[in-house]
Amino acid sequence: MNKVVFPKTFSACPHDCPSTCALDVQLDDTGRLKRLNGARDNAYTDGVICAKVARYAERLYHPDRLLKPLRRVGRKGEKRFEEISWDAALDLIAEKFLKAEAEFGAESVWPYHYAGTMGLVQRDSIHRFRHAKGYSLQFDTFCTNMAWTGYVAGTGLLAGPDPREMAVSDQIVIWGTNPVATQVNVMTHAIKARKQRGARIIVIDVYETETMKQADVGVILKPGTDGALACAIMHVLFRDGFADWDYLTRYTDCPNDLEAHLKDKTPAWAAAITGLAVEKIEDVARQIGEIKRTFFRLGYGFTRSRNGAVGMHAASCISAVTGSWPLEGAGAFHNNGAIYRLDKSMIEAPELANPATRAIDQSLIGRALCGDETALQGGAPVKAMLIQNTNPMCVAPEQELVRKGFEREDLFTVVHEQFMTDTAAMADIVLPATQFLEHDDIYKGGGHQYLLLGPKVLDAPDAPRENLFVLNELAKRVGAAEHPGFAMTAREHIDWMLKASNYGSLAELEENRWIDLQPSFEEAHYINGFGHADGKFHFRPNWGVTAAPNKPKSDPMGPWTTMPDLPDHWDSIESADEEHPFRLATSPARSFLNSSFNETPSSVKKEGERPEVWIGSKDAEKLGITEGAKVQMGNKRGVVTLHARLKDTLAPGTVISEGLWANDSFEDGKGINTLTGADPAAPYGGAAFHDTAVWIRAIA
Repeated sequence: MNKVVFPKTFSACPHDCPSTCALDVQLDDTGRLKRLNGARDNAYTDGVICAKVARYAERLYHPDRLLKPLRRVGRKGEKRFEEISWDAALDLIAEKFLKAEAEFGAESVWPYHYAGTMGLVQRDSIHRFRHAKGYSLQFDTFCTNMAWTGYVAGTGLLAGPDPREMAVSDQIVIWGTNPVATQVNVMTHAIKARKQRGARIIVIDVYETETMKQADVGVILKPGTDGALACAIMHVLFRDGFADWDYLTRYTDCPNDLEAHLKDKTPAWAAAITGLAVEKIEDVARQIGEIKRTFFRLGYGFTRSRNGAVGMHAASCISAVTGSWPLEGAGAFHNNGAIYRLDKSMIEAPELANPATRAIDQSLIGRALCGDETALQGGAPVKAMLIQNTNPMCVAPEQELVRKGFEREDLFTVVHEQFMTDTAAMADIVLPATQFLEHDDIYKGGGHQYLLLGPKVLDAPDAPRENLFVLNELAKRVGAAEHPGFAMTAREHIDWMLKASNYGSLAELEENRWIDLQPSFEEAHYINGFGHADGKFHFRPNWGVTAAPNKPKSDPMGPWTTMPDLPDHWDSIESADEEHPFRLATSPARSFLNSSFNETPSSVKKEGERPEVWIGSKDAEKLGITEGAKVQMGNKRGVVTLHARLKDTLAPGTVISEGLWANDSFEDGKGINTLTGADPAAPYGGAAFHDTAVWIRAIA
């Protein structure tokens, strides 16, 4: 029997994931998508992608995909719409935006976006639109701030060893990330090291993740106690002679101060904070000390805790104490954002920006829409919004406020989307969007070093339009300042950016598919000095002043003046108390990606058909909760209803709810972010999604 061979082309995964996989696209003989595969000739993707993206045809051809522009005719959230033409929709949007501007000023219009696509053209052209009109800016505080800030506090630069070096490591420490669910290629290279070199894999997290199940050593600690564990590990390294004093003296700022500071940060001290056994901490510290070629893969879990910047910094310090940075397959890696050096000025038009324009914190969307003066920075109310690439009615914290804000009849909301998300259901106008195989874009991999082309390979259905089309058409209608970027196609933007950045041309990138921008070994391992002005790794950050990739225009945020001078456990988390005895982490589910894929039947089925909370069996027994029982979970922000799953692989006092599920998956229509807080974390903001104190009760 002859094997069927499908036509093949290429792309890159657009989703909010550090792997940014290089894709082989298989089409059937009618030109429809058959399957996506990882590109084997890309050294990071290495032929492996996650199952949810491999099944992308299910999403592309989903019967519920939005295919026509819609105008609301029912109440907000009721999902009653009528079809409208593109011209009529765009004209109405322009009319409402101009009306808001005339009555309340340009800042009353807030273009709101995030990382539903990571494409540099389709995602970031919204900045050109806002700058050309003087609309409110957005301060991005989801996902990155605490981790990026903590990592750069030590290294001085958001970059580290080539992540492909995990394959030549003797030990990989995967800390604060669950790559089996969230960035599968980390496991590709870690498993390769185990098979080829006998490398040990250590996983540190707050529950037994799918990644931890594949580890040689699993460490389950209480949420928000990473800094304590890191300090105890370094205490042992100094105490037992594993500290590399030659390296410390040459490459770090204050090693003697650090050693003295850690004298009382013993494993017993850390055990009382983390919930770990003293012996466990001693064993892990010894393993790290004995195996110098250890690669620390530090994840985004740090950025979801109020003390995450301190925790990330403390964990990143360990490689400096062991002096492992100069070795291949060693050091500490988080993100490679600093290596790209892209000229995005044609995409974003920064020269049109007014420095005085306010930047509203995206995490404070609920407060801003409800008129909170602090969130609005004393300025105009938000009267109109254009939302692309995000679903704040599901993913933003303080959901009760978010819902109340979107329910305002005086708020005109436009949502450009692929599906009728929780946010689209609240819109006045819903515009159908293309999916990534239906438009051109270019992507950079924060988790690796490639710049990848994602060309258009399929024609979209008749009505869906790319982000660039919507922004350019609205710019014409609202009288935006003239800029050549508004007249350019996505391909022209890509070509301009590549040439301006000295990375060749679009034609060359089409030929090669990607560009490997990995710096030299000496640069990546900081052999010639770290990114700070003094060339040292900093154990003593100057919090509130230190460099960071994403700082607010205003003063530092949160309780930054109480941040510790040297690595420590900083007790700024939302602690459990008598009224709220559990700490909740809203961890990523393997088959979802934020709120993407929660509309595809296979992903919903694999996640068990309904949202659940994982609770220890002993805790459950005390509360009269049985396996599968319906429970309520709440705090001062609200209450959600879901089902219990009994697990004994959680840190003490910890509960886990993997997601993100759509709000209507919950019995009362209130999603898990009803419970999470939006108060800015120190020192530069960020929402602490895994740092929530709650109570739980059985429902009779």
